[in-house]
Amino acid sequence: MNATRLLRHRVTLLLISLIATLWHSDTSAEPELIILVRHAEKAPDSDKPGDPGLSAAGQARAQALAAALQHSGVTQIFTTQYRRTRETAQAVATANGLAVQAIEARRGESAAHVAEVTAAVRAGSGTVLVVGHSNTVPAIATALGAPTVKEFCENSFGHMLVLLPATKPAQPARLIQSRYGAADAPLDMTADSAATLRNCQ
Repeated sequence: MNATRLLRHRVTLLLISLIATLWHSDTSAEPELIILVRHAEKAPDSDKPGDPGLSAAGQARAQALAAALQHSGVTQIFTTQYRRTRETAQAVATANGLAVQAIEARRGESAAHVAEVTAAVRAGSGTVLVVGHSNTVPAIATALGAPTVKEFCENSFGHMLVLLPATKPAQPARLIQSRYGAADAPLDMTADSAATLRNCQ
């Protein structure tokens, strides 16, 4: 092998090594596991009507979430600024000695909120828990590479989406759809609610 070919060979090997290192760095910077849930049941009456906390059923579900995730090694928790999401996450935060990080959800700016949460999650590491809302949790999951997930029905609070981020380029995230806590309360069925149920889960 002449000197020119040897130099090209070495440069090629160096580039391959550099690309592999950068790829490993990019993938290892992302979380190993992402768990997404909707907030638990909210209280019908509140001293803050626009920002209700959890009902007794919601508080029980928050404890059930902590029990379900007790061995998951949660390292970061993202919620919105609303009490119902923060209270849903609090038992998990307390059990793991973590502070809840609230990302503001502004009315009419759902897409911007989804993008902001997605960026925050991807910058994390370990096991990340996201507590959001019926319309944002499925959208965040999709933005993180999961298959399309229907929005949650108004009476659905027990859904849990578990994402395993992709480890190779162009590979989709793996998604597990599960449930936790008590069964959801039945919905009073009308023609309108029946039509709504076909478009949610």
